[in-house]
Amino acid sequence: MAVAAELAPAKTFHPLMQGSEHEYHCLCHGVGVREVLGNLCQEYYSMGTSRSRSGGRMEIAYLVLRDIATTWRHLGRIEPDLVLTCGNAGDVRKAIAASYLRGKGVLHVEQDIYNPIEMIAFADIVTAPSTRYRDYLEDEYLLENVEVIGGYPHALYVSRLQIEDPGIGNYTLLVLGGDLRKRDIPDLISGVESLGRRIIVVPFRFSPHYVRSLVGSEKTEVLEGFVDLPSLMASADLVIYGAGMGLTIEAAVLGVPAIKLRGFHERHASVDLAGEVGIPVVDSAILEEVVDDVKPPESSGILEDAERAVKKLMVLIDDFHEIAGPRGGLRSMRRIWDARKGFR
Repeated sequence: MAVAAELAPAKTFHPLMQGSEHEYHCLCHGVGVREVLGNLCQEYYSMGTSRSRSGGRMEIAYLVLRDIATTWRHLGRIEPDLVLTCGNAGDVRKAIAASYLRGKGVLHVEQDIYNPIEMIAFADIVTAPSTRYRDYLEDEYLLENVEVIGGYPHALYVSRLQIEDPGIGNYTLLVLGGDLRKRDIPDLISGVESLGRRIIVVPFRFSPHYVRSLVGSEKTEVLEGFVDLPSLMASADLVIYGAGMGLTIEAAVLGVPAIKLRGFHERHASVDLAGEVGIPVVDSAILEEVVDDVKPPESSGILEDAERAVKKLMVLIDDFHEIAGPRGGLRSMRRIWDARKGFR
């Protein structure tokens, strides 16, 4: 079976591809996917430009339409039996739209739950990590074919990584990710520095030059370029992060004491998971009150759940054409679109 996969969240699909004998063709942008998946993909196809590099609404609309057309052409070359998508990035929108136009079936792995991309309404199968989340997707967004896989495959990927000691010594790691806005950063840097610790900052979604301009302590270092984030996390005394599901899973699997910053996505599946494994979710203003009481997360079950999820995904792929449909369609799309306004 030939499978085309939209791979913004490559770490989620890595264990699936590793354990599967299907032929995978990867739709992506940037070099990060290649670094994660290597030779697990037969071919890599560029979907175009990341939205983060674009400007106004008209330019964004043009880029999205152009990238949908590009993806449509790639699917014509690949002729997949089905298309896999995951997450809530714009690449999911492009891949599902192009698949719909090509008449190709879509299996979508949903992890964000409360804030999905509206185009999952046109996926033939949507998966959820739990029964509770399945019920939410069906009741709130009127999706009609949601399968429970029981966990997060990303956790298996993290457990198999080769972790290396960065040789830095004692430090607190601060990761500035997608749950933060630019206006949050000055007060956050100041608050973390007030802890009096050695701080290593990974800007992630922000300019290193900008973040460095806010630093007021000699104990703070801002990294630039590619970093081995899991190894930095595993060796840290404490991880403070303003990001979503990916870092929450990684902190849990690595067993590192961590604090998740309460970002503008207050309702998010990553917030739920943090609560389940014992990672406190706090406002940056009260870091000093909680930082000395943080314990390693309780995450013993997350790997077993991940193994179960990968096995379930394999069954769904193998039996896709028997299980696929019905789709949520336009009414589901409208529900999700209206709900997304509260997450902007």
